Amino acid sequence: MTDPLAAFVARAAAHDIALHSLEVSVHGELVQSAGAAPLGPLTPHRMYSVAKSLTGLIVLALAHEGRLGLDDRIVDHFPEKRPVDPLTARATVADLLAMRGPHAATTYREEDGDWLDSWFRTPPTHRPGTLFTYDTSGSYVLSALVERIAGAPLEDVLRDRIFAPTGGDGMRMRRGPDGVGHGGSGLVCRPRDLLRVAEALNAEGGVLPAGVVRAALERRADPAMQTWGAPLRAGYGAQFWLPPGGGWMMFGLGGQIVYGDPDRGVAAVVTANAQACQSGDQRLASLFLEAIADDPSGEDPVELRWPAPRHDPRHARAADGELIAVSGRGHPPRIQARLGADAVELRFGSAVSVGPLDRADPVEIPGLGTAAIAARPGHADPVEIPGLGVGVATGGWCEPDTLDLRVDLSGDDIARLRMRILVTDDGLITVQSQGFGPAIGGTWNWFGSYAPIAHTGAIR
Repeated sequence: MTDPLAAFVARAAAHDIALHSLEVSVHGELVQSAGAAPLGPLTPHRMYSVAKSLTGLIVLALAHEGRLGLDDRIVDHFPEKRPVDPLTARATVADLLAMRGPHAATTYREEDGDWLDSWFRTPPTHRPGTLFTYDTSGSYVLSALVERIAGAPLEDVLRDRIFAPTGGDGMRMRRGPDGVGHGGSGLVCRPRDLLRVAEALNAEGGVLPAGVVRAALERRADPAMQTWGAPLRAGYGAQFWLPPGGGWMMFGLGGQIVYGDPDRGVAAVVTANAQACQSGDQRLASLFLEAIADDPSGEDPVELRWPAPRHDPRHARAADGELIAVSGRGHPPRIQARLGADAVELRFGSAVSVGPLDRADPVEIPGLGTAAIAARPGHADPVEIPGLGVGVATGGWCEPDTLDLRVDLSGDDIARLRMRILVTDDGLITVQSQGFGPAIGGTWNWFGSYAPIAHTGAIR
């Protein structure tokens, strides 16, 4: 019989989802621990909306201490924001914890300067306390509320109350442009530290009072109108997802999962990059919950490998020179290409290179910095991007005349760059480029065909 977690890893790879780390414990005993080098359970990782659940716990802890009330109206804690729409004025702390605020979606835009103010100024779409609508700006308001009540940055509050007591080390919380700790999506920490947090929540009373944990996992909203799949439609607590099979789940963009099942004593953390797969993070959640429903210990340790293009050097085509665009959409006007069976390089002002295919070489990635990148057939080697984080690059001649390149990056954001390059007998080189994630942005989504300006001979 196939081990459920091994099958989960294989199915994720089939979806072109890169698993960065996976850890599982049962009653506090670590039974599975794996990482895709250079990432792993002890490497800080952007956890995105996992931050919401921890922010919710702190709000409930402050309520438990009598420092705020769940029925308090949000605007009463931010009197400087008055006047507001009458429906916005009705929204309570409990409404925002349950994702039942007055807005249909997140009110701020990443490029805007005042995320907190946007929640108070955006016209409401419905009465608060009624509909479940996933709104990160509501979580951001809760972050600001914690900082206002606690008199300290959200990062410090989370470190003192949750991470330090469970042995966590090095967590940090990114801030929004208006200076508020981004408790909706800004958490960066080690996956192992979140596993210890999950174990403490399962124990109900280790780090936070048992009443606070129970309040967090109490079903407060019905998210059945969501289109995100069964795991995210069964129930919602106080910034926690309540899967249909029991237990609880924190869930973040790209496939960041923290899971607990107090009845079985199971805790687990998954970090990943599922952004290159349509609805990939939701698919990953479904695959994971199916796997974890069985005995999670497994007979053998799971092994995580970076999804890599197929590579057959017989499919390679040689090219070396500068090219000019003859057609395209959103494309750079010129590129330089050096292509061969064992080494490839594309330059767009800066360069994206893979090779030689058996060692790491420096590469410039526009907007991302300088990296040492390797791609070996069937393997992936580490790369560090200053200012962004660590990751890998892979490449391969996957079909006749067809080269696939992939760069996976993880740091303050997670991102993927994917390219397909075809060399045809008419001398044209055709490129399809795709960028996934906030760190890369839309400028990497383009098509183009290029004709050579000069030819200097192929690399060996």
